[in-house]
Amino acid sequence: MLISQILNNNVAIVRKGSNNEARGNEIIVYSKGVAFKHKVGDNISEDEIQKTYVLDSHDKLEHFSYLLSNTKDEYLQIVTKTIEYGEAIINKKVSDYLYLALLDHVDFAIKRLEKEQIVKSPLDWEVRKFYPDHYKIGLYAVKLIEQTTGLACPNEEAVSIALHFINLQTKENEDDNMVRMMEAVRNILSIIKYHFKLEFEEESINYARLVTHLQYFIIRMFKNEGYTSNETELNKQIRKLYPEAFSCVNKIRIYVRDTFEKELSDEEESYLMLHIQRVTKREEEN
Repeated sequence: MLISQILNNNVAIVRKGSNNEARGNEIIVYSKGVAFKHKVGDNISEDEIQKTYVLDSHDKLEHFSYLLSNTKDEYLQIVTKTIEYGEAIINKKVSDYLYLALLDHVDFAIKRLEKEQIVKSPLDWEVRKFYPDHYKIGLYAVKLIEQTTGLACPNEEAVSIALHFINLQTKENEDDNMVRMMEAVRNILSIIKYHFKLEFEEESINYARLVTHLQYFIIRMFKNEGYTSNETELNKQIRKLYPEAFSCVNKIRIYVRDTFEKELSDEEESYLMLHIQRVTKREEEN
């Protein structure tokens, strides 16, 4: 492999094959001290290369090259360690594009921290509650940033980093749905909270059960897989037993109708009433 460009002390662009082959054969490599050992046009052996980055377009390669030329090697180490940790947590190999996306993010985040500019993610609550493993990856990155730079990095930054890994597990055309589903769960929880005028004990088992039920409920709404059976008699009994829960579900019914253009079945309504009654009764007792 021939070195076509040296980006910094440890990173270079190399061309696989002959000098005459297209630039599509270029890849980025990490080799400790490459700038001191080699110059442009030299051969570099695979034994010297510690990491390769293969990107699927010339534009991405150019972008990554620019970033590597203009950011500190320590930032790439933050990204590399975060991705290695993340792959172990989610048990999935990531594409090299994530190195580009995360390096871009980390570089900009550190510049913001130096100016004491803190940006809170609008999905902070959803990521913490629905994606605890991915949030753990974000917290790991935050710790690395603090250790490397000496800057105080707030946990809000962990959410933004976690989203890079969450997006790996959703197809591109499903990203918007993922965000909409998390927002829908939050909105329904807000309806319940304000109807009963209480704050949830978010560590309780009943709250966790309610959130889990709402997650699957919203997924069914998106997939048009609502319950079809109508247990009318049981539904009537639950309405009588828990009139406040029924009143709250009527508000949720309006939200679902306006948001998804769907109607709640009697069975879905019954499940919601039971979960709401359980969690609100416990909160009121506390």
